[in-house]
Amino acid sequence: MEDLSRMRVLVLGGLSFDTIVYLDALPPPVPHTVTATRFHETIGETGAGKALNLEKLGFHVAFHALLGADALGDRLAATLQHHGIDFIREPDPRGTRRHVNLMDASGDRLSISIAQEGPEPRIDHRPIESLLPECDYVVLNIDDYCRDLIQPIKAAGKEIWSDIHDYNGYNAYHQDFIAAADYLFLSSDLLPDYRTFMERMRKLGKRLVVCTHGRDGSSALSANGQWMEVPSLPDVPIRDTNGAGDAYFAGYLYGETRGYDVLRCMQLGTLVGGLCITSSELAHPQLSRAWVETAWSQQYGGEARGN
Repeated sequence: MEDLSRMRVLVLGGLSFDTIVYLDALPPPVPHTVTATRFHETIGETGAGKALNLEKLGFHVAFHALLGADALGDRLAATLQHHGIDFIREPDPRGTRRHVNLMDASGDRLSISIAQEGPEPRIDHRPIESLLPECDYVVLNIDDYCRDLIQPIKAAGKEIWSDIHDYNGYNAYHQDFIAAADYLFLSSDLLPDYRTFMERMRKLGKRLVVCTHGRDGSSALSANGQWMEVPSLPDVPIRDTNGAGDAYFAGYLYGETRGYDVLRCMQLGTLVGGLCITSSELAHPQLSRAWVETAWSQQYGGEARGN
């Protein structure tokens, strides 16, 4: 098994400042006033979620993302550094990205991205390229600027792990990331025929395709055609579902580094994702390697084989 204290992962893209507003139910599209049950302001987005969970699972994490030269950007950078993440701050003249997420009592979300005016900034690739040779894993998120990093990553001989989230089967925005990925993660939220898509991806040479289904668990298709399914955990108290998919991804990657089979990696992802939704943060404060291994033994025992 690999020593995670020496495992280096580079996470590229996906950082924002999020305001989370909790409601009993998502509001209908008519003018009216609603009262929030509570609200929370925190670090957000998929890159941050993956980086924070991976760090808690013992990886040495470097994280590159866009941030404005503003107070919110400084706050996010300080948070990442506090958690021991090597953060590479790329200046964004448009300012720090912001989201407002409306959450209902069951965990469903309406995410509002506050638009940033101006063109994509020009990225200095040199800091990223200097890190690539020593990286064991590269996680490429679907920020627009990240598509320009595909060629340098491939030139360095690195495999790409990518998460295309709620891809709908035809959105052109995702195509560069789909084509580049060696390991592909997605959600079935907008893709009812996810199995057909996953099988097409396997035929195109993906080493692994994993699809999460929220309350309905997850499915995976390996390069050799093995299909596996893992149900979600029963009776998990939901506090905040933001970041659950990124936590699942981190749990899966942890299992990969330990040499576990695909099914056990999925189970670890399920455990880390389930822990995430019991907290208001992207990474649960109690998450650790010891917690994951103990939780797996308690939940799954020795059942770690595909079917």
